[in-house]
Amino acid sequence: MARKNLLAGLSETETDDQVSSTSTAAYPIRGASKSMIRSVNELAKQADAYLEGEHVVELDPNVIDGSFVSDRMGDDKEQYQELLEAIRERGQDTPILVRPHPGIDGRYMIVFGHRRVRVAGELGRKVRAVVKEIDDKTHVIAQGQENSARANLSFI
Repeated sequence: MARKNLLAGLSETETDDQVSSTSTAAYPIRGASKSMIRSVNELAKQADAYLEGEHVVELDPNVIDGSFVSDRMGDDKEQYQELLEAIRERGQDTPILVRPHPGIDGRYMIVFGHRRVRVAGELGRKVRAVVKEIDDKTHVIAQGQENSARANLSFI
């Protein structure tokens, strides 16, 4: 007797909003569709992060140029060797910051992370980097802030 009114709602017309809300709520997302939705959402999230300059990418050290201003007076060979061994053993923990090169398409300029780029080049590895569109003033400020706690630095 419970089946008596099965067809009762067929004559009623539903708006597109009602159809989509009831069909998505009634359809359990699983299997391939769940994976696809998750992948699309992850790609959208990555695109947003990249546009905000918060996305870590891997770059070939050969397409990265040094900063237009040097932030070190010299290089301590012992400390550099320690960094090289640490990256060889554990990989690069902290990404560098680069900006698109203002004068050469397809190249980048280091804001901070010069030694990590050099180590990656010596080890034949790509370097993990955040690419951010910044002007010269912001470049110098960011470089100074990043290196403020470090020794053997120049005046900036």
